[in-house]
Amino acid sequence: MRALLWLLLAASVLANVFISTFAGWTGGLRVAGSVCTGAVLLGSAVGLWLTRPRDRARV
Repeated sequence: MRALLWLLLAASVLANVFISTFAGWTGGLRVAGSVCTGAVLLGSAVGLWLTRPRDRARV
């Protein structure tokens, strides 16, 4: 599960960079692409945070 979340995180960052610089999209299409990749990035980051290993020594 965590490996899939890490893969989604990395893929969303790469997709956002591609959309922002190389895709040649303009206007609403560029905004929509950035919003979609941003949602995937935030979702995978939250998933990784929620599934992080808990340290039992810390209280």
